[in-house]
Amino acid sequence: MADEMVLRAQRFINTTYANGATLGIPKLEENGRTGWVVMYALTRALQYEMGISSLSNNFGPATLATLQEKYGKLDETTIPSANFCRIIQSALYCKGYDGGEIDGTYNDRVKAAVAKLNANMGVSGTYPGSSLWPKVVKGLLNMDAYVTVNNGSETIRSIQQWLNGRYVLRKDFYIIPCDGHHSRDVAKSMLFAIQYELGMADGVANGVFGPGTQSGLRNHTVSTGSSGVWVQLFTGAMVLNKRPVSFSSSFTSSLADSVRTYQSFMKLGVTGQGNFETWASLLVSYGDQSRQGEACDGVTKVTPARAQALKAAGYKYIGRYLYNPSTTSLPEKEIQPGELATIKEYGLRCFPIYQTWARSVDYYSPQQGVTDCMTAAYKAEEHGFKPGTRIYFAVDYDAVDEEVTSYILPYFQKIREEMNQLGNPFKIGVYGPRNACTRISEAGYADASFVSDMSSGFSGNLGYPMPENWSFDQVVTKTVGSGDGQIEIDNNIASGRDTGQGDFYPAPSQKLDIGFDIDLWPSLLQEVKEYMASIGKPGGERIYTLQECLETIISYDATITSGARRYRMRKALIQTSAFWEFCHYSQKDLIEDAGVAFYHTGVLPDWAKDLPVVERLVDSSTGIAKISGRTCILARNNSIRSGLLEGAILDATDEGDRWAMWQKVNQDNVFNLSTVPHMHIWGADGKAGDHEETPIRRPALDYTETEIYEVLRRYQGFGDEAEAHARERMPLYAIFEKYNLAVRGL
Repeated sequence: MADEMVLRAQRFINTTYANGATLGIPKLEENGRTGWVVMYALTRALQYEMGISSLSNNFGPATLATLQEKYGKLDETTIPSANFCRIIQSALYCKGYDGGEIDGTYNDRVKAAVAKLNANMGVSGTYPGSSLWPKVVKGLLNMDAYVTVNNGSETIRSIQQWLNGRYVLRKDFYIIPCDGHHSRDVAKSMLFAIQYELGMADGVANGVFGPGTQSGLRNHTVSTGSSGVWVQLFTGAMVLNKRPVSFSSSFTSSLADSVRTYQSFMKLGVTGQGNFETWASLLVSYGDQSRQGEACDGVTKVTPARAQALKAAGYKYIGRYLYNPSTTSLPEKEIQPGELATIKEYGLRCFPIYQTWARSVDYYSPQQGVTDCMTAAYKAEEHGFKPGTRIYFAVDYDAVDEEVTSYILPYFQKIREEMNQLGNPFKIGVYGPRNACTRISEAGYADASFVSDMSSGFSGNLGYPMPENWSFDQVVTKTVGSGDGQIEIDNNIASGRDTGQGDFYPAPSQKLDIGFDIDLWPSLLQEVKEYMASIGKPGGERIYTLQECLETIISYDATITSGARRYRMRKALIQTSAFWEFCHYSQKDLIEDAGVAFYHTGVLPDWAKDLPVVERLVDSSTGIAKISGRTCILARNNSIRSGLLEGAILDATDEGDRWAMWQKVNQDNVFNLSTVPHMHIWGADGKAGDHEETPIRRPALDYTETEIYEVLRRYQGFGDEAEAHARERMPLYAIFEKYNLAVRGL
């Protein structure tokens, strides 16, 4: 919204400095809206009026020093010119204060505005009255707010004002915003405050958490009964880390309880005291870097000697990369052959990380999210990670909040959606700065955060609390072991939320299937049509045409491929069973589906109201692959008991459980098709029934034709029809496998 007085300020700049291009003061768009462009112009105009020859957008040390040396403070007696005053009046309006009529007079309205500004900044005790001091001018000519904005916290604002008021006279301390939000500037001001209270002189205090600051803090533990400025600093740091405490100078028993809660959350020693470890955790993202973590990550192969060294150093969880697209850079970054077996042998556990580049905003797009999810899942399956493993997708750069909104969140949304399409074989985690981790997790796109806290200077870490769902906290790079066992790692604190994986599938004996090449679609369709016609099933007698059935199977290729890779079987097994069943979906199946819905709800679905008489049924074979609630439960129970699938064991005789499962296979195509591999595994394991099946080898990449026939037959059960259909499906299997082979490059 345009503001008339801001518009007048813009016109003042343009009119007064008409030859601004020559002076270095660019012409402003006269739109009545404040912003950095306006503040930069006012800063340059101020510099010009003070006689500074080289104008700059930055209100830096030279501008501040000139202001101090020439005027000390500004008021009605010291302000040098009418235009100088107009600059101040214009800046006040751009900040939301009444600057008078921009008439060049330091009048009562200007005085009242300056007094209000000083109070809002928290410096009125130091700078009483209506004079304008140099550091206040510096704060006036930026976009910082001195009132709460965007639902800012009044408690945080009181801390900001307190810091300003207490330390504004120190040489390197500049007025920070009082907007009720933690930020990079506020975080740095806290470090300056700590250093000043430790007795560091101006020029020595630098806002860096260095050895001197750390040494001093070790001697300033606060605990129940403590009082004074150190408790104020400690409670301020707690508030800024979003802990539910009051900003106070008294260390109460209630505060001690809150400290214990925080220490437990951050995996610090639980003492209830503000000791060095706790101070460090509150003040800098990496905290006390001398802490020994139980987790680590690295780009170097874990050999037996290195595994022994890591274990001896207290490490349990090793983060390793799923993929390295480079053949020359960091040759051991990707998990190496035999490495996971070594990790298992030494009693360690591994959590996988997916990162190719991911070091700038231009990497992130929705399409990249789809690609990365597919690649990560495929690589995890190839390396042998079992279903349920959490993969950490990286945001390995300082993503500012706007970039998280516009680029990172859409990228992770597509990862989430694509993982759903794959049948959710793996959980999704995020590696990155605190803000990105928190926002991605709150959006529901990740359920655990691996936090890059070692990058303490990242704006996404400065001023942001630890994500609630953190699993690993990366704090320092170090070297472990010696000789053949020496390895450089990033030392991580583990929260216990993710313990990685300690058991892995063996490396596949043959190439796993990959996604379908859509260029092969016309020839696949033609060949399938010709075969189905040759056995007297050209289509048309069922609800769906052959083309519709095949299109459906290919449209869920990601789901089918993922299931095949996960359970080390040929995707042709899944394609053949699902396609065959879908081709045979008939009016009778629709009536039975309606009967099941009618039985359990007492209401006939709208789509079924024109069907012939519908009888009530407890269960039916439904969905693309025609799976009943009962067989779905039995097949999935078998895989859960075998450790192939996570989930609760259900009762196949319980109507409630059968109805719940029936609805999923009826309504969720991904779930339906993701169940087909478990149907084949259950069939091979020997499903119980009227005719007890003899267990055979579970589906494998090197299945023989006899085994393929047997497991396809068992999908349909027993009897002559099942035998006949299995014989008819064998050539169909061969067609699918022919095209899968072509895509595999064989």
